[in-house]
Amino acid sequence: MADKRKVTVDGEEFDVAIEREGEYWNVEIEGVSFSVKIDNDMSNNNSKTRKRTGSKRKLSGKISSSIPGKIVSLNVKVGDVVKQGDVVMILEAMKMQNEIQAPLSGEIIEINCESGDSIEANMPLIVIEPENNNKN
Repeated sequence: MADKRKVTVDGEEFDVAIEREGEYWNVEIEGVSFSVKIDNDMSNNNSKTRKRTGSKRKLSGKISSSIPGKIVSLNVKVGDVVKQGDVVMILEAMKMQNEIQAPLSGEIIEINCESGDSIEANMPLIVIEPENNNKN
């Protein structure tokens, strides 16, 4: 059973589910799963503090997977307008189906995959053109 934790990355707090599986950690953040390996398990002693250079993290409109997988379903098409958090696809990776959410609100301008496609790690799958208006 995965532990539920709060983690802070570059000053932003996330709720995560984390579970150790051999030398890897399975981590799920906002519906996206990652497999993480920490060399020599130095996670407790060798952390370095990074200073933030900007006042706010900029979200990317490019959606990719950090691990290989298979597209189970694609819920959008070019021209669709999505809101941050909308499920844009279901990706199967490491025998788990993951809901992939839009990282920001905007228009789908590019789709580089189809349902049933096997994908490689870090290949761009969907590109979202951000909305022009600012957050209130």
